[in-house]
Amino acid sequence: MFGFFKKEEFKIVVPADGELIQLSDVPDEVFSQKVMGDGFAVIPENGKIVAPISGTAASVFPTGHAVGIETKDGIECILHVGLDTVELNGEGFKPLISQGDKVKAGQPVIEFDKELIESKGYNLTTMVVFPSGYDHEFHLGQKKVTAGEQVV
Repeated sequence: MFGFFKKEEFKIVVPADGELIQLSDVPDEVFSQKVMGDGFAVIPENGKIVAPISGTAASVFPTGHAVGIETKDGIECILHVGLDTVELNGEGFKPLISQGDKVKAGQPVIEFDKELIESKGYNLTTMVVFPSGYDHEFHLGQKKVTAGEQVV
């Protein structure tokens, strides 16, 4: 009936234009050892990041480098831009959402100044990890991807 009650299909999309890599290839043990959960990573080509899943912004870090999204079914996803970028205290990052906002997969959620952050020596590899609620092994390989492209 008019699609009002149509349940949205769960999907995972790529958060940035760039090179998709395995989480095990990220040069940071917390992510590569999957301490926070399984997932994948993208080496971004530009400073635009989109939500990898639809849900509610459960947390938006004040530094702008990371967001946590949770689906109504309890799937938790952490989107983390860069390695050790929390040290920048928000410099170069602009969150586009606030805690509590509803987001759709593919919706822009973070912008960052790629050149500025890289000039300070930071690696901008962007990780998508699932700490709970989604038990899936990611074997996506390495390939060129576009923000919003569905991977699961």
